Amino acid sequence: MPINIYNKVDFESIVYLCDDVWDLPSLIDSLENWLRKKGKNLPKGSYVADIGFDIRKDASGGGGVINSESMRIMGEIGMEVYFSEYPGTMTK
Repeated sequence: MPINIYNKVDFESIVYLCDDVWDLPSLIDSLENWLRKKGKNLPKGSYVADIGFDIRKDASGGGGVINSESMRIMGEIGMEVYFSEYPGTMTK
């Protein structure tokens, strides 16, 4: 599930991205690519991008950044981002 994009009104699934990826920086990159290529074409509505992630074992700061272009697209189509932590899902 790592990224589940769905309609917030009726919970209709739109797309699942990154089936076996759990690190937040990679997930955000994938979401941004999808937004630029396909997500920007969604009609204005009420959407959720639920990002399921695991904490990086040796993380010491930093991580994923949602850039301003992605935030603009999400604002235009009406998308919120949820961050759902699933500890222990990454192979360590």
